[in-house]
Parts: sequence; C-alpha cells; structure tokens
Amino acid sequence: MKDKKHKRASFYNDAARIIIYAGGIFTIVVVLAILVFVFNESLPLFGDADASKTKEFQLQNKHEGKSPLLIGVDEYEKVAYTVTDSATLEFIDLDKKEIISETKIAGFENQAFISSSKTLNNNYVALGSNQGKAILLKVNYSVTFSDETERIIEPSFDIIKTLKIDSTNQPIRKISTSVISDDEWTIVSLVGANEIILRSLLITHSIMGDEQEDSSYSKFYADTDSVTAMAIDNTSEKLIIGSRSGSILYYSLKDKTSPELIQKVVASPDKKPITSLQFLIGDQSVIVGDAKGNISSWMRVLDDESDYGWKLVQPHIFNSLFSSIEVIVGSQRDKSFIIADTEGNIQVKHLTSSRTLVELKGIHLPIRDIVYSPKSNGTLVLYKNGTLEHFSIEPAHPEITLQTIFGKVWYEGYKKPEYVWQSTGGTDDFESKYSLIPLIIGTFKGTFYALIFAIPIALFSALYTSVFAHPKIKSIVKPVVEIMAALPSVVIGFLAGLWLAPLLERILPGVFLMFFFAPIMMMLGIYIWNQIPKVTGKKLKNGYEVLMIIPLLILGGQLALWLGPSFESIALGGDYRAWLLKNFNQSYDQRNAIVVGFAMGFAVIPIIFTICEDALSSVPQHLTSGSLALGATKWQTAAHVILPTASPGIFSAIMIGFGRAIGETMIVLMATGNTPILDFSPFNGFRTLSANTAVEIPEAPYQGTLYRVLFLSAAVLFIMTFIVNTAAEIVRQRLRKKYMDI
Repeated sequence: MKDKKHKRASFYNDAARIIIYAGGIFTIVVVLAILVFVFNESLPLFGDADASKTKEFQLQNKHEGKSPLLIGVDEYEKVAYTVTDSATLEFIDLDKKEIISETKIAGFENQAFISSSKTLNNNYVALGSNQGKAILLKVNYSVTFSDETERIIEPSFDIIKTLKIDSTNQPIRKISTSVISDDEWTIVSLVGANEIILRSLLITHSIMGDEQEDSSYSKFYADTDSVTAMAIDNTSEKLIIGSRSGSILYYSLKDKTSPELIQKVVASPDKKPITSLQFLIGDQSVIVGDAKGNISSWMRVLDDESDYGWKLVQPHIFNSLFSSIEVIVGSQRDKSFIIADTEGNIQVKHLTSSRTLVELKGIHLPIRDIVYSPKSNGTLVLYKNGTLEHFSIEPAHPEITLQTIFGKVWYEGYKKPEYVWQSTGGTDDFESKYSLIPLIIGTFKGTFYALIFAIPIALFSALYTSVFAHPKIKSIVKPVVEIMAALPSVVIGFLAGLWLAPLLERILPGVFLMFFFAPIMMMLGIYIWNQIPKVTGKKLKNGYEVLMIIPLLILGGQLALWLGPSFESIALGGDYRAWLLKNFNQSYDQRNAIVVGFAMGFAVIPIIFTICEDALSSVPQHLTSGSLALGATKWQTAAHVILPTASPGIFSAIMIGFGRAIGETMIVLMATGNTPILDFSPFNGFRTLSANTAVEIPEAPYQGTLYRVLFLSAAVLFIMTFIVNTAAEIVRQRLRKKYMDI
C-alpha cells in the first residue's frame, strides 16, 4: 500500500516537474519569438535602396536639328512628354517606346527655345526663346478605364500665357517658374549676364463672377558679374541666384515690383561656378551644385542679428560627384532628390539623412534632363543624344539612419540640430522626424519620478509593517495594499488626468509644504507617544504608534494646504507659475511629471511593498532574536540585521517596480501631455516609448517607415529592460551570496 502511494506521489511529482519545465521553456520560446518578430519588422529600416533600368530607347526625331530640352511624366509612368528647341511638344508612350503625338507650339515658328524650367510636379513648363519671348504651358493627363478595366491615359497641354520678356529681343539665357494655379504664377528670366526680369500674374474672382487681373513687371541687376543658375520657390517668395564666383544670392520676392537682396554667401568651397539649383518640397531647402561636383543644401533660419530676421545656413554637405553638376531634380513626396553631372553619373540622395541612396547605372553620356516620377518610385533620364532611359527605384526608408534615430538632426526651420520626434503633420510637405531620444529620455523621466515617490513609501511602509507594527495592524494593512494592485491603470490614469492634475495645479505650493510638515508631524507624534506613559503611568502597546501618527500627518497636510496660498504670496511673488518662468525659465504644464509620479507611484507601491514585506518577514527569526538578545534595539536590529539580510529581495522588489513603471502605458498616456520633449523638468510632460507606440500604431501605414520605427522603439524598450534586469539579477545574486551564510 505504501509502495503504491509512494509511486503515485512520485508520479505526480515528476508530472508537475515536467509541466513546470515545459511551461517555463514555452514562456522563453514565446518571448524569444516575440523578440525575433519585433527585430524582423525593424531591420528593413536600415536596408539599402534599389534601382534597376527597365527601358532604354532612342527618340525618333522627324525633323533634323531638333533637340529635346526637358522631359516630364505622368504619375503612372506610362506617358512622357518632351519639349524640343524647335518649339515642338511631343508625347511618348513609354510601353510602346514611340511618339504618340507631336504638336508645334503656336507663336514660336521662327524662334528656338534655349532655356526651360518645370515646376516640382512637372505639370507646368516655362520656356524661353532666343528672341526674348517666353511661354507657360500646362500638361494634362486625362485618365479613363476601358471595359476591361485597362487604364487609358490621354495627354494634352494648354497654353497659360505667352509673354514678351525683353523688348530688345535679347535671348532668355535662363528661366525659372513658380505656379500656384493657372491664375497665379511667376516667371523669372535672365537676359544678358546679370539682368533679371520678373513677370507675375494674379487673377482673382469675385463672388459676382467678375475677374480682376493683377500683373507685375520688374527688372533688376543681380549683385554679381555673371549669373549661372536660378531657382524660384513654389510660393513665389524666394529667389536663389547662383554666380560664376561660387556665391548664391537670396532675394525676397514678397514685393514682386521690388525684389530685395537679403543675403549673399559663398556656396562653393572652391569658389567654382554654381551650375544648378533646385528647391525641394516644402520650399525651405535649396540644393546647390557647382562646377567641381560639390553638392550642399542651404536653408534660411531665424536670426535675431540680421536686419531681415533671416539668414542662409548650410545644414548638409553631400558626397561629391565627379564633374560639374548638370541636373538636380527634387521628389514630390519626400526630401530625396536626383542629381547628375556632365559625365552622366546619376545618384539619388536624401536631404535629412545626408546619404546617397542609390546610384543609377546609365550609359554615362551628357544628360539633358531628368524627371522624378510623382510617386518617387521611378525616373526618366533624357540624354543630349536623344536616348531615353527609365529606372525603377525602390527607395526603402531614405530618411532613416542610426544618426536620424539616435543623433541630433538639423531639420528645416530649426536653428540648430535637435532631437525631435514628430511623426505626422498637417501638410503634404511635412517631414516626419523620428528621433527616439526624446522618447527614451521620457521613459526614464517617468520611471524616475514614479520610483522617487514609490520606493521610500513602499520600503519604509514594508519595514514598519514587518518589524514594528502590531500583528493586528499588519493583518489589515497588507491585504489593503495588495488590493491597491488590482486597480486598473486606466482608472488611475483617468483620475490622475481629470481630477488630480487640475487639483495639483491649484494647491502645488501647499503640496510642497507637506514635505516640510510631514517629518515634523511624524516626530511630534512619536514624541507624544513616548510621553503618554510618563503622564498616565500606563504602558502603551508597541506597534500602535501609527494610530497617533496618522491623525497628525493629516493635520499637517491640512495645515500645509492652508498655508500654501500665504507661502505663494510671500515667497513666490503671488503666482508660482510666473515665479518658475521668471527665475528658472520653466513653464508649468497641468499634466506633468509630478502628476505621473503620484499616479504611477500609486500603481507601483503595492508591488514593491508586497515583495519587500515578504523579504523582510522571511529573515530567519534566530538572527532577529540574537540581535535583540545582545542588547540591540529594534531599530538597530532592523537597520543592521534585517535590512541587509533581506536586501536581495528588496532589490528584486525595486527592479520589478522599475519594470512596472518603465512599461506603463495608460497612466502616462492620460496623466501627461504626451508631448515628446527633451526636458527633465518635473513641471512639464513627456512621452514614453510604450505610450508612443500605443498612440501611433493605429495610424501607422502597414510596413511604412512609422510602422517599422515603432517596432524599433519596442525593440529598444526590450533591450533597455533586458540590460537593467540583467544587471539587477547580477547584483541580487551577489547580495544573496553575501548574506546567505549569516
């Protein structure tokens, strides 16, 4: 009978051991699988762009001497157009590799186009002739579908305006255009060496249907001997002129009748002629290329010392090409651009990351023009010999590098490089900013303020409950604190954001006074407790001191709140917010780190308290009894025997509380402003990695840059907690080894 019971017990024991082992292994496998998935979704961020040539053919010109000047393409990369120097506009079917229509542009029968320009969306084209005449065209693509759902693209063009630029019929050497709509545009032309002529038109429509035409004409001489390049932004407010001496000139066109020179700077490090200029989407940055192949970007930033409030700065320098820069073309979607030199070397670069994304392997002949497809997934290269090449481009994630994720980046509109997280904006030309540093700092900031509030309260409460409190009080306190752990974090965050934050804003001076009154009231309570036996002659039971201290703490808190307004009036100038701003340049946000410290501390305290109390209560009784027998007081025993012996468990409790705080989402989400700022001040908010993921992931396009950056942030959070927990386990093991033989 005993053998059967023994075998049954052994069987159950073995089964339990196997189940526990299997459960542990399964848990580890699941965690590793999650980690592999997170890293697998993050790694494509750092992949290289790819490009391949898909088409190459020779344009069949029907007239001798006809040379194409520029090229454009529709968004589907099916139909392209070219304009030749003989005033002919051709539409080309890229699939069939043939010209499908050819139209002579009226009014230029006996003239030749010698300069050209197109807008960023390549739908508007400005052309200048050798007799001082210019024309503005609009290229249209009408898309229909056949019964078989085949996409049919019908190209056409409209003449917006034909202009006589120069009355003396001087050739238009350079031309640049900015078109906001058919009724609002600007054309800048260069005649002679440095004579600039600016023509603009604005047609307004009244609610009665009347039209009012407002046109302007201005002529000025650029502050340089010879103009070699020009670029006007899409808002018609900024004009950049490149010179033969390697300088660029920044003109303001806010008053188009009187352009004003704002600044002149040397843009070429070798003072070589500026050969090409191109504004990128957003019209903040202009890419500058010179005759030696140097490439840089320039943008204007606020400058208090400048008379105009702005100045040009050079935030990015790119790897040079091998010869003079011939063409620069910007993307319509992001800050990438295509650049080519006179030898036919073509590269795709990105502004913010300052890196070369991919090199296009063409035929290395002199290039006439390049067009970047509207979706930035392809490009057409037009060579001077009439050859046309099409490249398919897979840009991957051009704005992402380790520097843009973890380093300072000089973004457009900023005075200097900054750590910035701003994933979305309100305009199409907004540039997403993906620095994780504000989120990492915010994560540690929230954890710090939570633990600085939770650790002292939880640890000393556990010490008192375990060592000093009466067993009856312990039997009440511990279950109540453990019930606190059951409160949902969303409820705590809700109360913190909607109730505690406004309340704390009103009574903050009184709250700070509490930290002064609380120790005084506690010492007063202990003093009174010790004096009662002397007065009454009756000995009080040990462990009930808290019944005297709690009412006095409440009284001290009320006294602090009552004196708070007086303290604010006398010491803080009557308004603590203004005092903080004046003396420390710190603004007070209603939802800030203090609120999070209280709220998240409330959530962390039960965890730390419970584990600490268990560790303290598990100290062998013979150690405590031996210490007391040798004449040590309870406090001496607690400080020199119990706390050191229980230190591994206490340290584990703090680390578990740290893990709870660093991964908290809902409290941070609701109790802070969720603002990704880089500031350690307790008076403003922050955003953590976990809260950021919760906010951003529903709006992140699947497998897009934001989607993968969020997975990267999850991987960073995992690595952070892994490092901290590993270090904590090493420390815990050493503490355990140190005190296990006592």
